[in-house]
Amino acid sequence: MATFLYRLGRLAFRRRWYVALVWAAVLAAVGLGALNAPAASDEEFSMPGIESQKAFDLMDQRFPGTTADGANARVVFVAPGGEKVTAAENKEAVEKAVSGLADGTQVASAADPFESGAVSKDGTTAYATVTYKVGPTDLTDASKSQLEETLVEARDSGLTVEAGGTAMEENGGPGGVAELIGVAIAAVVLLVTFGSLAAAGLPLLTAVIGVGVSMATILTLASTLGLSTTTGTLAMMLGLAVGIDYALFVVSRYREERARGRTPDEAAGLAAGTAGSAVVFAGLTVVIALAGLAVVGIPMLTKMGLAAAGAVVVGVLIALTLVPALLGFWPNAVLTRRARKSGRVQKSGENNGGTRWARFVLRRPVPVLLLGVVGLGALAVPMTDLQLGMPGDEAKSTSTTERRAYDALAEGFGPGFNGPLTVVVDAAGDSDPKGAAEAISKEIAATKGVVSVSPAQFNEVGDTAVFSVVPSTAPTDERTTNLVETIRGERSGVESETGATFEVTGTTALNIDISDKVQAALIPYLVVVVGLAIILLMVVFRSLLVPLKAALGFLLSVLASLGVVVLVFQQGHGAGLMGVEQTGPIMSLMPIFLVGIVFGLAMDYEVFLVSRMREAYVHGESPEQSVVSGFRHSARVVVAAALIMIAVFAGFIGEADSMIKMIGFGLASAVLFDAFVVRMAIVPAVLALLGHRAWWLPGWLDRLLPRVDVEGEALSRRPEPDPAPADPAGLEVART
Repeated sequence: MATFLYRLGRLAFRRRWYVALVWAAVLAAVGLGALNAPAASDEEFSMPGIESQKAFDLMDQRFPGTTADGANARVVFVAPGGEKVTAAENKEAVEKAVSGLADGTQVASAADPFESGAVSKDGTTAYATVTYKVGPTDLTDASKSQLEETLVEARDSGLTVEAGGTAMEENGGPGGVAELIGVAIAAVVLLVTFGSLAAAGLPLLTAVIGVGVSMATILTLASTLGLSTTTGTLAMMLGLAVGIDYALFVVSRYREERARGRTPDEAAGLAAGTAGSAVVFAGLTVVIALAGLAVVGIPMLTKMGLAAAGAVVVGVLIALTLVPALLGFWPNAVLTRRARKSGRVQKSGENNGGTRWARFVLRRPVPVLLLGVVGLGALAVPMTDLQLGMPGDEAKSTSTTERRAYDALAEGFGPGFNGPLTVVVDAAGDSDPKGAAEAISKEIAATKGVVSVSPAQFNEVGDTAVFSVVPSTAPTDERTTNLVETIRGERSGVESETGATFEVTGTTALNIDISDKVQAALIPYLVVVVGLAIILLMVVFRSLLVPLKAALGFLLSVLASLGVVVLVFQQGHGAGLMGVEQTGPIMSLMPIFLVGIVFGLAMDYEVFLVSRMREAYVHGESPEQSVVSGFRHSARVVVAAALIMIAVFAGFIGEADSMIKMIGFGLASAVLFDAFVVRMAIVPAVLALLGHRAWWLPGWLDRLLPRVDVEGEALSRRPEPDPAPADPAGLEVART
């Protein structure tokens, strides 16, 4: 592989115009395709195999046309202190507001609370439900403005007026302030690392090109493959992350080879053959982790994973072809200013910060190992209290109207009003469907924790009924989960008595089912992803213990990051510092996202760092010296890559949405723990204790695994250059 990539790198360097034109043509082609492609639609969320989804499917079948996915808004009116909304003046203001809400070209209906019975028992609170003809992303600015203006006019009457619902959602696509902040910090880190504007800008440029190609391709194929507007979010984030990382490693190796006296084209070839090999295998581990999301069984998540995997593949191809080509256009621009001015390339010193740190760890492997493992283990302890759920408006800031509307409804109608359960009664095989539905309704109404049950509504055929159940507790309360389990547990007895069956669904029940399914899928997902990655790393490192150590270290960092997420977002410790106003359950998909994304990035750092150690070991250095060599050449670049990722992810902590905060905080914490504790401390400590055993592989396994020249052993046989040669670019090497 190293030889093939070496030739590819030299070819891209020498035929740089062709390579650049090919990538420009690809970008233009997919860009035009994206411009001419039909707009991506909102993907209907589905999760096969859970009761809530089965109930939704039954409703679609038995109540055709009634489950329209149009946007909705729930406008809440609260009377001033001591008054009631039913008072003449307040009632007039509410009715005027409802009339204004209905006066919109995209509005299907606006229910008057006094006619629909949407007034609290104490008369202080009422709500109007507005239904739109189009989905949330298709709402025009005019419709949103009309809604906001109506709310403002109603508030002028003295009422407290707030609104929630899907119509209030912001339709921000991929990209935003967080990404811009991350790119800016990445530019600063790259500039400090390389000491050259060109060297700092090249990874950013190629990463942006890669993201452009990936996102345009996703938009082009969106309507054909049924991709939604959210599918590209993960692809953009990871495409930018790995795009910077992969180009960073290739450019760093190019500069290193130039410092050894290589000519520019030879240095580009060697960078592609050595660092490029690591890029290929690092990319494969990320692709495995993302494609493995299919194990979870959520179609939307599968599409997001595959789209992101495609973006990673594009990042790898760009690092192997476009980066060497751009180096061909400006072979000296990526060198330091001192090298360009003096005409001499400084060879990296033998005693840099990475070397000193590695020697420190090698002298004290046991204390460093214990401190790292115990520290991460302690941070992981709160994870034992992990509660999964799907935070809604209750988790938003109190500065948002959605959160205030949620609180007003909970105060006026009870905490369970914001998360009613929907019961679907299938009485197709019963001789008395109405009697069966009534019996089931009475049974559920008598269940402890149920506040009220609405009258059953039948379909036209009369064999299926639907009614709502309002719990006494909030949607994210553990007691609500227990209530759903209790109601479902009563099913067998009801079926034997009535001959009809029922299923429980609704947003609250759906979130509970999603949490259960994700928890059940997490272990199989880990087994598949980690197992395949261990096999891949065995091929890369020709070792049994190094891949096992890499996988165990990753699990430590992920558990620790989940632990701190629980500590802050569920238990509330330090929540104020993160701007979290309401604690609650952790987003159901958080563990899967964290495992998938962080596993890929963690294996990046593992491959880039340990491959240099393996390269030094294969070339004759002792186990201890190979660790030092690996840190000498890779530590600074790995630290820079990790800092870039932490900056990108931490930028999301400043967002108002609590789920985005949670994702950003969790990913930033995981990268921090994995890069600086696991890879920079635990890895060298373990390798120091293992010695030669670290690179041991059973003979039968050695014969079974395919051989790939990742460390560039074939390339090392190439003759070394004479000291301080003059290269075609007019630079010579100065050794320090």
